[in-house]
Amino acid sequence: MAHHKSAIKRIRQTVKRTARNRYYKTRIKNITKAVIAAVESGDKEAAEKAMRVANRELHKYVSKGILKKNTAARKVSRLQTKVNGLGAA
Repeated sequence: MAHHKSAIKRIRQTVKRTARNRYYKTRIKNITKAVIAAVESGDKEAAEKAMRVANRELHKYVSKGILKKNTAARKVSRLQTKVNGLGAA
């Protein structure tokens, strides 16, 4: 157990940040899975709707500093490629 005031504060901050990071990490995975599930089901309309949500959310996380810009762009690009492939098939 920490004995210094600053160390106690760091522990509190770490717990809070860990919970916040876990929430966003899980949210990003769930958004991605929703798009992939819609693509795999073959429902183009549902896939496009899920893609709009994913695009909005991932770019919102960039503005909040949770994701880097290129990371969000890469994720959106890969998901969009899957959705576009659904129309071609």
